[in-house]
Amino acid sequence: MSEERFSADWLQQREPFDTAARNAAAQRLRLAARLAHQRPAGATPWRVIDLACGTGANLRWLAPHLGGAQEWLVVDHDETLLQCWPERLGLSGTAASIQTPLRWAGTGFDAAIARQPLDLARHLETLPWHAAHLVTASALLDLVSASWLQRLVALAVTARVALLFTLSVDGRHEWTPEDPLDAQVGELFGAHQRRDKGFGPALGAQAVPALRRALQGSGYRVFTAASDWQIDGALGEHATQLQAALVEGMASAATEQDPALAAAVGAWQQRRRAVCASGRVCVGHVDVLALPPAGA
Repeated sequence: MSEERFSADWLQQREPFDTAARNAAAQRLRLAARLAHQRPAGATPWRVIDLACGTGANLRWLAPHLGGAQEWLVVDHDETLLQCWPERLGLSGTAASIQTPLRWAGTGFDAAIARQPLDLARHLETLPWHAAHLVTASALLDLVSASWLQRLVALAVTARVALLFTLSVDGRHEWTPEDPLDAQVGELFGAHQRRDKGFGPALGAQAVPALRRALQGSGYRVFTAASDWQIDGALGEHATQLQAALVEGMASAATEQDPALAAAVGAWQQRRRAVCASGRVCVGHVDVLALPPAGA
């Protein structure tokens, strides 16, 4: 089974909310200060591997925070998403071919980017772990299985590389106004999230606790912070549309999880859609920064 696919449109729709959530989490994590201590010495550039990179939102947010010279290897199983990178980085006139190296620079940073199609479920070990200073991913961790996570941890610990995993779901959905079926739909949605997403049975909301335990057991210093989506339909069409998309996705997953409740879930969906323009929802996420043992 291939890794779960996400459309470029969905990734673009969620990016502003991801950015706001990550900005808040970065403050709580003291991300800039802690990453500064991991900065390679001298003129050596940051070497970063971005797993399941999509259309590049992770790099677009993180590269300015890292600062300085950077070399990124960005990998995804979906070549269509990799081909979107020049457009999304504003590199007009750059060929979309994924073999074409990219360079994206801004105030205080300069990133050289190599794109690589890769099935992470099968070929995680082929990446240059020992050459990297930081391995990162966004909205990936909750899709993977316990066995895949063990492989990731083993590679990271052996390479003594820092990890930054952002926007992993923690199972919370806090709706305003409330609906009597919110909890039941949330439970069905959570169960659906634990289905096989291409990496084996997914950990879903248990991914961050599992990663934290495994890394702390190997001497890593692990820091976590909430990176919740705050979607208030009253703030405009973009928020209303994302809230509506979330309702559609949850209803579809809940119905697939328990078809016997299709009518009840459909009614919930209609009630939720009716208040998207004025309602609010907080979707719980967690960011994780893990640093190798001091002196490693």
